[in-house]
Formats: sequence, C-alpha cells, structure tokens
Amino acid sequence: MPEIMPFRALRYSPSRCAGQWDRLIAPPYDVLSADDKAALLRGHDRNIVAIDLPHVPPKEAGPDEVYAQAAGTLQQWRQDGTLALDDQPALYVYHQEYSFGGKGFLRRKFFARMRLEPFGTGTVFPHEQTFGGPKADRLKLMQATRCQLSAVFGLYGDPDHAVSKLLDPRGRPADVTATMEGVVNRLWVLQDAKIARSVADHLARRPVFIADGHHRYGTALNYRDQLQGGQALPADHPAHFTLIGLCAMEDPGAVIMPTHRVLSGFGKVAPARVIESLAQGLMMKPAGGVNEPEKLLPWNSADDLCVYVAAKGQAYTARFTRREVLAALAPERSAAWRKLDLAYLHRYLIDELVTKAALGGTAPTIQYLKAADQAIDAARQCHGIALLCKPCTMAELKAVSEAGDLMPQKSTYFYPKLATGLVINPLE
Repeated sequence: MPEIMPFRALRYSPSRCAGQWDRLIAPPYDVLSADDKAALLRGHDRNIVAIDLPHVPPKEAGPDEVYAQAAGTLQQWRQDGTLALDDQPALYVYHQEYSFGGKGFLRRKFFARMRLEPFGTGTVFPHEQTFGGPKADRLKLMQATRCQLSAVFGLYGDPDHAVSKLLDPRGRPADVTATMEGVVNRLWVLQDAKIARSVADHLARRPVFIADGHHRYGTALNYRDQLQGGQALPADHPAHFTLIGLCAMEDPGAVIMPTHRVLSGFGKVAPARVIESLAQGLMMKPAGGVNEPEKLLPWNSADDLCVYVAAKGQAYTARFTRREVLAALAPERSAAWRKLDLAYLHRYLIDELVTKAALGGTAPTIQYLKAADQAIDAARQCHGIALLCKPCTMAELKAVSEAGDLMPQKSTYFYPKLATGLVINPLE
C-alpha cells in the first residue's frame, strides 16, 4: 500500500522572504507561456519559474545549457540563503481558498514524500495517458537540479475524515500565506513525528489516485531507474520517492471542473449536416438564451450535454440515447470506462457520427476550453459547434482507475492548481 513519509523540504527562507511570498510562487510549469514566465520574473527576479521553467514550451526537452543554468541558479540561491533546508522532517499542511461560480471553497491538502511504484503494480493509479516529450524536459531538469520542484497531485479516500482531523491547524497561524491569481495559499510546517506516523498508517490502507502531474510521476520513475542503472539504490534513497500533494476525495473543496469541446474544420459540410448526424445519438431540445452559458448545463441536470450551434446562434440541451453502443464499439475497454459521458461523446458522437458519418472519415478540429462562455465564443469565431460537458465525478475517476483503464483526454480539470515554490524535494 502507499508509503507516505515526512521530509526536509527546501523552501524560501522565512527570514529572507517574509512578505514576498505572493511574488515568489508560480502556477505549474505546464500551464505557463514565455510571456507568463517573463511577467512572473518582472514581479520578482527570484520567482521559482527561474528554475522550474528553463525551456518554453516544456513539451519537449530543450538544450542542455538551460537546465545547467537552472541548476546553477538553484545552487546560488542555496548559497546566499534565498532557499534553506528545513532542520527537521515535516509534513506540510496546505490549504487553498478559492471562489468558483460565486461560491467560496477551501481545499485541504498536505505535501509529503510517497514511495514510487510503477503504475499497475500496486496501489497508485493513473487516470490519463502520458507523453514522452514533457517527461524528457522534466527528466533533464531533475537530473540537473537533483530536486523535484513541483508536486504530483494525488487523491485518497478519507470517508471518516481521520487524516483531515490529524492535520487540522486548529487556528495556528500559517507559516506561509501567498495569494496567486485570486487563490489564497496557506502552508503550515508540521514537524510532529507522532502525527506523521499516524497519517502514514492511515494512508497505508488507502490507494492513491493521480489527479494531476502524471508526467511528473513518470519522470520520477525514470529518474530513479536511470540513477540506479543495473545496481539497486538503498531502500531509503530519496530517488525512491516523489513529492506529492495529497487531498481527500471527500474534501468539500476537492471539486472536478468540466472541460468543454468545440468542433470545427468541417470543410464543405454544413454545420446543419453535422447536427443532423449527431441527432442519431442525442435527443435534443432548444435551450434558453446563451447570455449565461455556465447555467445551461448545471452539474445536477438530468441532461447529459449542451450543444451550441454558432451558425444558428442556438443552444440545445441533449440526452444520450444509445449508451449501449459502446459495448460493441469499445469491447476492449472496461465497463467503468463505457459509463463515462466523455467516452460516449468521443468514441460514438465524435468518432462515429461526426468523423465517419458526417465528414466522410476526416476528423474535425477539437478545441478544449475550461469555461462555457469561452467555448461559446470559440464556436462563434470558428463557425463551429460547442459541446458543453458536465464534470466527471470522483466515483467515476476511482472506478476507471481501479479497472486499470484510462479516461479520455481532458476528462478532469482540477482547480485551483497546486502552487509551485512552496516546497522543493531534494533528491540527494
């Protein structure tokens, strides 16, 4: 079962950086552009992106010199006291306060080290496919810095809230408070060995599901394997572990957001023909106006999808009418996968009804948008069709993962992202 343990984090020195936290942390590297990096460094020249994002975009490995420069910067900051290693192992309690849809949320997590295991061999489960390019970039950075700079985001079951109660700060002021993009990030350093053992004991009985950071997890495995070569590392070597931020699935602030699809690139085929084909798998009825797109498909709606046709300026609510077809179209997939809305949307509606039936085998262009209003605007700009989706549930993520299957691309959007720069995990 998962092995969780405290560690001595490398952190921005409180004596040097107090009052500057907002300008030192950053969003995860994989959501940042070159302009984003430049803006963060204008805010503070010692923002963590100076080390964590040496190559832009990080979808493939960059030249060796940029990783060597990142490692040199890290070493310089350690020498001049910008970064300091905590004196004792700790768990790092991490809360994020945020607003979404006019409601306030608190998501409670903690940072720890977790022993690595290959997917499919134990109790750490992925839910999406990874690609080689991003892992090559992260591996070169990890090899140069000998650190894990940003955390994997993991989920675990805590129905009785036992772990959350153990880690409750109980009114103690946070050691770090930093606001980033409207999200308040708070960090508490917990050096109580007894509590750490209790948390580890609870987690040892519960599987962990990777919510975000699959590439980071895969990179940690690759780093460990390359480091040991043909000779096994000591069992307690830091390379056997990955930096992870863990959150209970039952935490009220652990919300999965939807990612919407916009179809375009129909060539000479009219959008009306595409809609006619989609109607073979959907029961559609006209919806109200699109002035408030986020309200077109509430999470608790009896409908499965909302379809917006830019050419008509019309939105439709829709229900899936042939879910059973996935048994024939995808017999190799798990029963849990075939129950997913997005499995039906991609494997049947898009692959069969749009690509094959309406477009003669030519796949449409698909854009992925986080917000419903962005999807509507994008459909208008490209004269396409927006498919507004409902979010998947924690139960669906768990079921697909435990079945050894992977969800369709962009199935989950966890907001907010974990901030980078709060804790760094040394690997030596």
